[in-house]
Amino acid sequence: MSVTPLSQDLAELRRRVSDLLPRDERRLRRRLDGIRKVRDEGARAAVLADISGEVSQAESRREARLANVPAVSYPDELPVSQRKDDILAAIRDHQVVVVAGETGSGKTTQIPKICVELGRGVRGQIGHTQPRRIAARTVAERIAEELGTPLGATVGYKVRFTDQVSDETMIKVMTDGILLAEIQNDRLLRRYDTLIIDEAHERSLNIDFILGYLRQLLPQRPDLKLIITSATIETGRFAEHFSGPRGPAPVIEVSGRTYPVEVRYRPLVEETEDSREEPLDQVDGIAAAVDELGREGSGDILVFLSGEREIRDTADALNRRNLRDTEIVPLYGRLSAAEQHRVFERHTGRRVVLATNVAETSLTVPGIRYVIDPGTARISRYSNRLKVQRLPIEPVSQASANQRKGRCGRTSDGICIRLYSEEDFAARPEFTEPEILRTNLASVILQMTNLGLGDLAAFPFIDPPDRRNVTDGVKLLEELGALDARKLTPLGRKLAQLPVDPRLARMVIEAGEQDCAAEVMVVAAALSIQDPRERPADRQQQADEKHARFTDKESDFFTYLNLWRYLREKQRELSGNQFRRLCRAEFLNYLRVREWQDIYSQLKQVARSLGLTIVEDDERTPDGRRFHTALLAGLLSHIGLKDVDKREYLGARGAKFAVFPGSALFKKQPRWIMAAELVETSRLWGRVNARIEPEWAEALAPHLVKRSYSEPHWEKKQGAVMAYEKVTLYGLPIVPRRKVGYAKVDPDMCRELFIRHALVEGDWDTHHAFFAENAALLTRIEEIENRARRRDIKVDDETVFALYDARIPADVVSARHFDAWWKKARRENPQLLTFTRELLVNAGRDAVDPGAYPDAWLAGEVRLPLSYQFEPGAAADGVTVRVPLPLLNKLDADDFGWNVPGLRREIIVALIRALPKHLRTSFVPVPDWADAVLARIPARRGALSDAVGDELRRLTGTVVPRDAWRPGQVPDHLRMNFQVVGEDGAVVGEGRDLDVLRNSLAPKVQATISAAAGDIERRGITTNEFGTLPRSIQQVRGGYQVTVYPALADETDSVAVRVFETEAEQREAMRAGTRRLLLLTLPPAARYLQGRLDNRAKLELSRGNPYRSIADLLDDCAGAAVDRLVQDAGGPAWSSEEFTRLRDEVRAELVDATATVVTQVRAVLATSYEIGQRLGTTRDPALVPALADIRAQLKALVYPGFVTDTGWRQLHHLPRYLKGVAYRLDRLGGNLARDRQLMAQLHEVEGEYRELREELGGGPADEGLREIRWMLEELRINFFAQSLGTAYAVSDKRIYKAMDQLPA
Repeated sequence: MSVTPLSQDLAELRRRVSDLLPRDERRLRRRLDGIRKVRDEGARAAVLADISGEVSQAESRREARLANVPAVSYPDELPVSQRKDDILAAIRDHQVVVVAGETGSGKTTQIPKICVELGRGVRGQIGHTQPRRIAARTVAERIAEELGTPLGATVGYKVRFTDQVSDETMIKVMTDGILLAEIQNDRLLRRYDTLIIDEAHERSLNIDFILGYLRQLLPQRPDLKLIITSATIETGRFAEHFSGPRGPAPVIEVSGRTYPVEVRYRPLVEETEDSREEPLDQVDGIAAAVDELGREGSGDILVFLSGEREIRDTADALNRRNLRDTEIVPLYGRLSAAEQHRVFERHTGRRVVLATNVAETSLTVPGIRYVIDPGTARISRYSNRLKVQRLPIEPVSQASANQRKGRCGRTSDGICIRLYSEEDFAARPEFTEPEILRTNLASVILQMTNLGLGDLAAFPFIDPPDRRNVTDGVKLLEELGALDARKLTPLGRKLAQLPVDPRLARMVIEAGEQDCAAEVMVVAAALSIQDPRERPADRQQQADEKHARFTDKESDFFTYLNLWRYLREKQRELSGNQFRRLCRAEFLNYLRVREWQDIYSQLKQVARSLGLTIVEDDERTPDGRRFHTALLAGLLSHIGLKDVDKREYLGARGAKFAVFPGSALFKKQPRWIMAAELVETSRLWGRVNARIEPEWAEALAPHLVKRSYSEPHWEKKQGAVMAYEKVTLYGLPIVPRRKVGYAKVDPDMCRELFIRHALVEGDWDTHHAFFAENAALLTRIEEIENRARRRDIKVDDETVFALYDARIPADVVSARHFDAWWKKARRENPQLLTFTRELLVNAGRDAVDPGAYPDAWLAGEVRLPLSYQFEPGAAADGVTVRVPLPLLNKLDADDFGWNVPGLRREIIVALIRALPKHLRTSFVPVPDWADAVLARIPARRGALSDAVGDELRRLTGTVVPRDAWRPGQVPDHLRMNFQVVGEDGAVVGEGRDLDVLRNSLAPKVQATISAAAGDIERRGITTNEFGTLPRSIQQVRGGYQVTVYPALADETDSVAVRVFETEAEQREAMRAGTRRLLLLTLPPAARYLQGRLDNRAKLELSRGNPYRSIADLLDDCAGAAVDRLVQDAGGPAWSSEEFTRLRDEVRAELVDATATVVTQVRAVLATSYEIGQRLGTTRDPALVPALADIRAQLKALVYPGFVTDTGWRQLHHLPRYLKGVAYRLDRLGGNLARDRQLMAQLHEVEGEYRELREELGGGPADEGLREIRWMLEELRINFFAQSLGTAYAVSDKRIYKAMDQLPA
């Protein structure tokens, strides 16, 4: 195959391009690859010529770069210079070299120069990483100074926000974070031909990640040299990690410039007098060590302590000792730059530097001759249990202890006092655990996933991280929404581009959604740096007062924003120097403020590239909810719920933390908070906090919350099944109980509950015709069941459910779904859901006589509605009659004892079974006798028990006494239930005992009948001006006609117009009211007569007088006289005019009539007094029953008010009744047995009378009861004093007959 000239030119160009600088090589190689697309030979030749020219220019740039390589020399005093040739050869011959040497050996500054001497740094740069920014800058300055070149030319440096690197730069010093960031855009790191990873022994997260990445990269970049520098710690681990075909990487050790250091062990214990060891306080141990070293000679002392508080406590203790010519100087990260700089200033006398482990490797404190090492430090450690970063105080490793010891052997012999035992030192781990084994890996996982580096577990770390830490890192990214099934989400890609912690990046992204991106970026930037607010140990109060201006009581995040806006305002107003002075005066660290601003600017730049809208308006007050919602997006596992019993919060996954004392929320702690940081020191603290509402978290964390549901139930109003939802986030109840629809959770259950409750039970408001028709049909069938007291007529609910279930599709789970389906389904089959009677009635069970269970009860001319309930044990079980309140007193209780025909047989059976046994045995079997009785008795005539007793007597001859019946033992459901309703239809009383209801509702009944009379009722009448009283008033109340009867009523010192339910009550009240009004309006006849009584009359009226005085007795006599005169005049007057005429007639006769009554009363009292005297002197025990009976009779005849009560018609009989008592007393001793027999017979009749009076009193029977009362007195004459004669024929049978004839 022939080779064309063009092919030869192309091959030559490719060879030349491979020697160019990396940037030129990549660009020109792409152009050469593109020539294949050019088909025309002429055009290809022209392109090749153009590329050849560019290659020549690039070669010139390479030559110029090579010509600028500076001359290299090495300081003889540095130990590394002695091993220069060995290091040079190793780098030349191996891709990876490990150089080990203590601090001060010169490896950091001389190895880059060795690489330059080897010709490295020409095609690509020599990348030189440092763990800290200050070290990167100082190292670059030192190397540039030794090479005699300006900083930024041959030697440059790049740290966060500062880039002093140019095209001429051969040695680029940078932080390891910068190199990590460059990997994202330059996966093969083509800009470098050499990489130096310095201070690798620190094993930071960045260093371990870089070493792992380079382990994968080196096979793809055989031209890339890697030098790892380390203290003499774990060098073999680094060499093994980069093993190749030729074995482990070579290790070259360089000794440091050190002097002998004496180690003294002084454990913190002291011996007591009894030779026991007691623990010694650390501060006391340090003070003792300072005293011991003070005796050794001059030289400064470096004391290592674990934190600021320990430094302050120790400083206070040492200052109180007033050490001579000794200055106490603190050194820790939060000190201002000026305070830190004090350590490096010249000084006289002795200096005791109290430092955290920042002085272990990061800073070299000059002049240190002595070291005091308590052997502890705060070591950042991730808690798998709490899922937070902790800062516990732990014993340091042997390597760290030796690093501390080495701080005092730099310039002369030194002494290191360790405040622990040699055995303790020997038992400690050899090396400090790498950071990757004790930190959260979320950021690393995010960047690795973004770079496509695969599974973290498979990544070639020197020490693979704990799988639990990897899992927690993944979970945090899942919490933030950055990962889904271990794959990066679109949100995760955005988070990876933001140069802050993933939590802070999530805040920024969410802030774009919440329209507060600028404000949240200010906070995110603040959380990325050390707090710019300073609190010098000697001026803490002044600092706090200055900082308090920016404090927001509910949010430390708003505090940052307030400070930011203040600083922006002042920066616009002041010059650069003035602003610096302001920061110093107000205890603000200027450098940190600048760093804050730089991070914000970088965030803003990236955020805009991500499409976030940023509105920078310092006058705008961000909406608190939106602002904190955005922040909460990154802190979902940092929320806390206040424990009401303690000053602490329950956090995610059962953690408990407290608000840090420096927080604005420390004093007044809200129920819910979020914390930017959870750090464990003496306890778990929440730092930088804000009040939140828990529901904000729900919208942010749908992928994290756990929802549980309880109490699914049908709701008529919603037309759907609802349940109570509990939403928890990491175990915290952010929504403790919320009512939600249940259809999406369990549609099958919702469908079943919809059919059961809405359709079967009818608990649904709907307009569908089938629903109303089915409900009406079921109600009719159920009413038949209630009346017949059966539950086998209507089909059960399961059958109705099955009918609906078979017709309704599976996706109908609520009223809304049903309406949508039925709208279409009814067009095809309108009767699909309309059930027939045959479907809803059990076969052969629908045979109930409607007449046995009527709809209404006829009480006279009034129809009272009946309702039926079959629910044993319920208050209204059985038949209920609805009674209007005005008609309550007009009902006949005996009539309702019959109940409805369908229950009558059961009632008769119950009555017979309740009889005493000696009677009940005559009627066995009871049901047969009940049938026989029921077939013969006429319905609803008198009391049912009387009718049954009469019929049983006729059938069997057995007499059942009235008192043997026990209607109260009839089961409640067989006794009528009375439901009394007011005019508005509301139930005012209910029960089965009509008399109890009447008594309890008497005030309401009276109010109702009073209302029916309109305004006719009035009180306080003392004259005849009462107008005209109608005999009755009729009015429709509550749908029923009510008739009431007005009358004058006696109220002792006046009369009133009142209305009554019956004419009998009206007559009685009108008689008494007329009497009282006449007495009030007429001259007092009683007083007139009293003044004319002789002494004998006064004596007779005073003896046996039951009244308080003779005047009261005469008033009562006048009342009786008025009654007689009114009756003689034709009865009470119903109008004022009639009353005037009546009064005139009564006035004319009143004195004489009253005198006549007084004469009769004198005879009564005389006889009554004589009997009382005889009763008082009788002592025979055998006569006690008779005497008790006589006393009761006497008391019933003569009592206060007896004259008017007895009345003029009956008053003249009283002396005869009393003579009969005297007659009985005369004959009592001779015929005691006969007296007892007659007395028992009499008491039986009187007992019947009392029962009747209780049952019928206050009604139409009152007149008849009054007549029977006097018949009983005539019966006593007939029994005990026949010779005195009776007013008419009388016997016990005649009295019983009179009782039976009383109206109900």
